[in-house]
Amino acid sequence: MTSRRALHFVFKVGNRFQTAHFFRDVLGMKVLRHEEFEEGCKATCNGPYDGKWSKTMVGFGPEDDHFVAELTYNYGIGDYKLGNDFMGITLTSSQAVKNARKLEWPLSEVAEGVFEIEAPGGYKFYLQNHIPPRADPVLKVTLAVSDLQKSVNYWSNLLGMNIYEQDEEKQRALLGYAENQCKLELQGIKGSVDHAAAFGRIAFSCPQRELPDLEDLMRRENQKILTPLVSLDTPGKATVQVVILADPDGHEICFVGDEAFRELSRMDPEGNKLLDDAMAADKSDEWFATRNKLKASG
Repeated sequence: MTSRRALHFVFKVGNRFQTAHFFRDVLGMKVLRHEEFEEGCKATCNGPYDGKWSKTMVGFGPEDDHFVAELTYNYGIGDYKLGNDFMGITLTSSQAVKNARKLEWPLSEVAEGVFEIEAPGGYKFYLQNHIPPRADPVLKVTLAVSDLQKSVNYWSNLLGMNIYEQDEEKQRALLGYAENQCKLELQGIKGSVDHAAAFGRIAFSCPQRELPDLEDLMRRENQKILTPLVSLDTPGKATVQVVILADPDGHEICFVGDEAFRELSRMDPEGNKLLDDAMAADKSDEWFATRNKLKASG
């Protein structure tokens, strides 16, 4: 499975201004591209919402060789209830720690040289306070699971991930497709996994020819397929094919055809300006404020 790559994690965000400030100015990520859509995504990329929305990709470098964040914003929705499913993203960046201190963004040292920080909306990040040892500072995404062994079997036996570490006592496992890629950490918890309304999605790429076989495998194994193989259009850009799956705890997993996605995910030098322009044109906060109303909660 060396041809598979970890791509991004999808966050639903209620406040683009604060979120952009966090990812750009605190973490130090760049806007890779920004896109606006008039109606909901066929693969529910923006969640179960039908209205106008936007997608902003941010990262330390291009998605060809960096794990990035996809920020989805639904116009008219101000916040999303958090569950216990997403436990954090760990990255190495002494600069991000410096930025947080300079901007007085709350930091909490949870281990020697490791700081917990929250993005707007409550999403947790863990900053290791040293210079990144490789090109991509993003080390791992941690998701909660209710049955560690069952989840490890799913991700390794069905999705073909390598097991890099497994600790039954601490109820954690570290998996991935390659040493130099962002890893997936599964952390066992007591009780069930609650995705609430803020639930995210983790995305991977594979050769497009593998998508029908992956879908067939999941059908044979009686695993959940949220969105069967579908083509997604982005105006003026490449059309990609995706299959959306769910693991035993309901974590959403997107597999996208690699060839078209590499074309779609090229960095847009206008991305930063497009995001700023969209935020400036978005008067929804003012509209709700003048009417003494709050935006809806997801």
